Amino acid sequence: MLILGLESSCDETAAALVTGDRRILAHKLAGQEAAHAPYGGVVPEIAARAHVEALEPLVAAALDEAGVTLAEVDAIAATAGPGLIGGVMVGLVTGKALAHAAGKPLVAVNHLEGHALSPRLADPSLDFPYLLLLISGGHCQLLLVEGVARYRRLATTIDDAAGEAFDKTAKILGLGFPGGPAVERAAAQGRPIVPLPRPLLGSPEPHFSFAGLKSAVLRTHNAGTWTKEDIAASFQQAAVECLVDRTRRQLGAIDATALVVAGGVAANTAVRSALEGLAGEYGLPFSVPPQWLCTDNAAMIAWAGAERFAAGLTDPLDVAARPRWPLDPDAEKVRGAGVKA
Repeated sequence: MLILGLESSCDETAAALVTGDRRILAHKLAGQEAAHAPYGGVVPEIAARAHVEALEPLVAAALDEAGVTLAEVDAIAATAGPGLIGGVMVGLVTGKALAHAAGKPLVAVNHLEGHALSPRLADPSLDFPYLLLLISGGHCQLLLVEGVARYRRLATTIDDAAGEAFDKTAKILGLGFPGGPAVERAAAQGRPIVPLPRPLLGSPEPHFSFAGLKSAVLRTHNAGTWTKEDIAASFQQAAVECLVDRTRRQLGAIDATALVVAGGVAANTAVRSALEGLAGEYGLPFSVPPQWLCTDNAAMIAWAGAERFAAGLTDPLDVAARPRWPLDPDAEKVRGAGVKA
């Protein structure tokens, strides 16, 4: 089985070819950091235009590197949401066009499912059901991954996602873009001595909250008492403690084969180390993809497409792009405006 995957949900344009036995034959990616850096964050219109320009050459380069033609591909997998709708539409329309032209099945992939299944691409021994902490720029969730297309949401954020808090902290401190790696670099030079809150730490409710922590960073920075490096180190420690606390609460209540972490924030070394220690406390295997598979990429979309295709899950060419698309549509709504369901 050979799947062509396309990813364009935010500010990374990517194309990849992945086989059913987990071989990544090619992965091509074009970033947009320079285009968005002057704004301190992703500008949707700029991102969409960049995807239009980059995607076709990336597909051609991926096919060339893998030494295959489109006719040899078994299916086309494209991110269909959630994400910045302009970018999502670019990738999905391209996937539809390729599928139609080559007479191949289309697999419309939920970007979150790409993250959720990416650890299985890197770790063949990982079996269902596993507890997944999905932490990215737009999402912070704990899910029980029971199988392909079978997800039970146990907790979500009631306001900001962890990745969003990292990005906003970087912007407040003037650390540059992208924010997550910038905060981690600054934190390595600082001391976690700044008193910052730990929202919902020890709370009986299962959810996450990072808005208060982000606001505290702004107030602390404006006070001018602490260095940027110390604020970054203190923020990172507070965020890690919140993630560990909320995850520990779920590990004590469910049966799972492993603790798995995925999404862009999973590339953070402090986050990975703390959660690995937590898994050890419960005697569970700990699984996290390589750092490049944690951030947005097309290999995880191709792999999710392969898993869905193998399960007989394909989509019609009129499938719609979706700016929001929960993995567990039956999960109860939680309090808080702007919830990332």
